[in-house]
Amino acid sequence: MKSSGPSPVITIAEQPGCLLVKFHGIQVAASARALVLLEANYPPVYYVPREDIDEKYYARTDHTSYCPYKGDASYFSLQIPGHEGANAVWSYEDPKVSVEQIRGYVAFYPDQVTFELLKDV
Repeated sequence: MKSSGPSPVITIAEQPGCLLVKFHGIQVAASARALVLLEANYPPVYYVPREDIDEKYYARTDHTSYCPYKGDASYFSLQIPGHEGANAVWSYEDPKVSVEQIRGYVAFYPDQVTFELLKDV
């Protein structure tokens, strides 16, 4: 029987500065309260509080996924005139206890959006 191996180390930290998230040049989120999640050999993932997103650009989809370390993820598409980023955003609405900090936050696929970090806020 194959072992699933040890759980990856996940760290979550506050991201200093103000994180701007843009989709085709349109700002869809801005937050001075963003978190950065580091997991195993994956690239860093920015999480932004839902209060800091511009909801008019987000549409919930039926897509879901499951991570054994974080829980069930719900997805959103980004929509602006002429462009749609299908399932470009996800959220763990009821995350595992070990990553409770990301409750109420959303994350973005970096190939769908651009990030800009303003250090002096």
